[in-house]
Amino acid sequence: MKTTFKISTALLTGFVAAAIAAPGAQAQSAPVVNAPVSTNMVLAPQAQAMAAPHSSSEDCGLFKTCSTTKIGLGKGDFIVRLSALGILPQDRDSKVWLNGAAIPGHIKTTNQVMPELTFEYFFTDNISIDLIAASTRHEVAAKGTPLGNIDIGSAWALPPTLTVAWHFRPHKRFNPYVGVGATLAWFHNVSPAGGLVQKLNVGVTGGPSVNIGFDYQLVGNWFFNMDAKQMFMRMHAWANDRGSGAFIKAHDSLDPTTVAAGIEYRF
Repeated sequence: MKTTFKISTALLTGFVAAAIAAPGAQAQSAPVVNAPVSTNMVLAPQAQAMAAPHSSSEDCGLFKTCSTTKIGLGKGDFIVRLSALGILPQDRDSKVWLNGAAIPGHIKTTNQVMPELTFEYFFTDNISIDLIAASTRHEVAAKGTPLGNIDIGSAWALPPTLTVAWHFRPHKRFNPYVGVGATLAWFHNVSPAGGLVQKLNVGVTGGPSVNIGFDYQLVGNWFFNMDAKQMFMRMHAWANDRGSGAFIKAHDSLDPTTVAAGIEYRF
């Protein structure tokens, strides 16, 4: 019995030693020890690439509001505006002379719609100055005279207007304003109507103006503008030559009202 037990113990010990020394056991244990190190080395650069930040400027286009976009208008802003402009002459008071003698009648000037270009700069958050440029063609007639209605002719008016405005809500999307200014009007491409009127001259004129309007920020640096002005000016016109027998002189309180709506961009 003792001999058998010793032999069995010797066999068992040899078998365990052989199993430990076998090449397969070493091959299986190697990846278990090194696996975590290998996994970390592969995944680390992938996680870093996914976390790379994107610049906000890359996603901000001309027609987008971004985190860096300034809301509303304020000091240092420069605006360029393109509007549809309607000019409505009021012809409040007029006088007509024929060969030096006053005659009944009044002057009537036609309305007109044309594009308008405006440049505006903000000196402070509340105060801006703007200059409008537009040219419109108007026809002029003398109505209710002893000679009937006289078609005098037409002329293009160029009335640059400089306005200083007070803005009530700087750095807000909706920003109403009021302003005061002055207008100086030239008349060019003057054309007599023919018939009774063979020659026509229109003098330079001007006067004060007041306005009211608002700006509304649409998206990014784009704004919508609505503006109304009341100008106060008189027009002086002469038809034909003195001594021609049909020398007509007219003074008219033109006093045009202008209404404009347009899109503007802030630089």
